[in-house]
Amino acid sequence: MDVFNPEDFKITSPFDISKFPTELNVPIDDDEKEDRMHKIQLKLSEWQDRMYAHNRYGVLICLQGMDTSGKDSLIREVFKEFNMRGVVVHSFKTPTSTELEHDYLWRHYLALPEKGKFAVFNRTHYENVLVTRVHPEYIMAENLPGIEKVEDITPQFWENRFEQINNFEKHITQNGTIVLKFYFHMSKEEQRKRLLKRLENPEDNWKFSVGDLKERERWDDYMNYYEDAINKTSKPHAPWYVIPSDDKEMARYMVAKIIWEEMQQYTNIKEPQLDEKVKVNIEEYKRQLEK
Repeated sequence: MDVFNPEDFKITSPFDISKFPTELNVPIDDDEKEDRMHKIQLKLSEWQDRMYAHNRYGVLICLQGMDTSGKDSLIREVFKEFNMRGVVVHSFKTPTSTELEHDYLWRHYLALPEKGKFAVFNRTHYENVLVTRVHPEYIMAENLPGIEKVEDITPQFWENRFEQINNFEKHITQNGTIVLKFYFHMSKEEQRKRLLKRLENPEDNWKFSVGDLKERERWDDYMNYYEDAINKTSKPHAPWYVIPSDDKEMARYMVAKIIWEEMQQYTNIKEPQLDEKVKVNIEEYKRQLEK
């Protein structure tokens, strides 16, 4: 029995982040979650092998969420059974000096998946309409024409960026990249608990950053900007899914299940057929090898 309907978490109509749940209460225990997750892991691994042989599509998985929302551990678990050649993870940090000499999407183009492979963006091109809206002073490092000071960054500037991102995603999907975007919706209270855990457990201390607390002070701003970005960029060719993330195990299963369900739409992804000449002579080749 399915414990959730993926369509309920796909954003196809106006999204109000304040009314969306941060936890999915379903009647399954941890053992069943683990069992379901393992089955999906194996299915995704088999599918990736098929997609690699088909060599027509790449898959881009975009992960966004506040600090401690579980993106790193999700990557480790969802793609656990993949062949190493089949998935590449990119964690986008502050742009380097070289990256700043190009437009803000340049480094993301370079990291797009090859045909037959998955690429995971752990933080994505959406940082350019999220973090930079909370901290517009970061835009100054891009050295853009007509932007001499923060006050030059108008509301139209952000609308232009949304249009550019939509065009970017439309372009890559038309050229064989399947795009799925996930926002990990976590409560502020759950984040507090996870940050405390990092401080209380010596083995997790290294994960803690004072910057996490500073960004936490801007929680409401981030929620407003996430809501705006998701509403303006969830498209049929590049949908957003909002994942209740207070329960990490359930969130991982939901993402894996959604990826699997989305992949089933591509019924043309099949292993290539043997060349007819090989088929005709296959018994002869077997005899040669048996000798």
